Amino acid sequence: MKRREFFKTAAVTAGAAALGTTAAEAGVTHQPIDNRKIGNVAFPEKRPLITYSDRPPLLETPREVFTCALTPNDQFFVRWHMPDIPTYIDTDKFTIHINGMVKKELKITLKELKEDYEQVEVAAVLQCGGNSRSAFDPTAGGIQWGNGAMGCALWKGVRLRDILDRAGLKKGAEWLAVQGKEKAAYYETPNFIRELHLDELDDHVIIAYQMNGEDLPYLNGFPVRLIIPGVYSDSWIKMITNITVTDKYKKLFFMDHAYVVPDNECECETPEKLFPKTKPIYRMNVKSIIGYPTNGAKLTLKSQTVVRGVAFDGGAGIREVQISLDGGKTWDKAILDSGKLGRYAYRTFRYGFRPDKLGKLEIMAKAINKLGEEQPLAKDIKWNHGGYKYNGIDVVTVEVV
Repeated sequence: MKRREFFKTAAVTAGAAALGTTAAEAGVTHQPIDNRKIGNVAFPEKRPLITYSDRPPLLETPREVFTCALTPNDQFFVRWHMPDIPTYIDTDKFTIHINGMVKKELKITLKELKEDYEQVEVAAVLQCGGNSRSAFDPTAGGIQWGNGAMGCALWKGVRLRDILDRAGLKKGAEWLAVQGKEKAAYYETPNFIRELHLDELDDHVIIAYQMNGEDLPYLNGFPVRLIIPGVYSDSWIKMITNITVTDKYKKLFFMDHAYVVPDNECECETPEKLFPKTKPIYRMNVKSIIGYPTNGAKLTLKSQTVVRGVAFDGGAGIREVQISLDGGKTWDKAILDSGKLGRYAYRTFRYGFRPDKLGKLEIMAKAINKLGEEQPLAKDIKWNHGGYKYNGIDVVTVEVV
């Protein structure tokens, strides 16, 4: 047996044993871990959040925040890949370097970005591809997020296409390699670079310097970050320093090995037999989360209760959200907000009812987008080794007293 195969087999067996199953029985999904304790320490510009690591900072937003269309900056989740993040940035000297296959290299200052280009805004959801990864058994590699590795903000900045027009593209240019300031602790670790094909650019792809009317929080990418609405957050490079235009795609670790799912119809595999061909994760699937009530909450018999939450997808737009109070036997439509923030943003929903029985009550929420795609039951989602793209129907269990 090859060394690589040995460790893969050992990891699967150990993970299954820890769960009290055999490897043959492994490879299932369930509701993500919920109600983790909020940390006692607040990071700069943040309230106390669910904390996984302080180097790099890994912070999760609590469930109860997901009742608002826009996530407050100080409660917005944080995800970095590399431990070496600059502790100070001189905004007077900071530039974004545009180079490679361009007619004119640019070094754009923040002042120029704000004054020399048309300013635009886009409301969009930022979600880690591994959000809800704790739903996968055996444990998938990576941060064992609950439901809170996501948020929605109003981003302000400049269209990336406008910047490239100013630089001028040479014949044959097709790809952009976008890089930020985070660095690995060890020199052999690859840089975090996102490659973007020019065909992916539209008016919504921007370089943003503002979030919900304020400068980007430091931990969310200050002073500028890439915004690609509808796409998972591994593509949203933070602290952008360099954009290189090229004619060919270059294989990169994070796009071609780390943030990938099986390249088959179900995007799934089994722990015993990983699918050999993969593809990068990209467009987000349809999803909803209940923000109120939370798991373990106590509701009063016969009293009016309003379920609130958010729903979103990769840009097709949310058609409806349905609520079930009987284990999924019947579903009733929730009330959606007007959708004025646009197709890439959260749609908030609400659903009023009066609990009529004492004891445990499961509240289920299911979003359906305008393409007819809907959230599946958690048990119907197939396993993948990265724990990516989980979007099971959300379930909150409360007690009626």
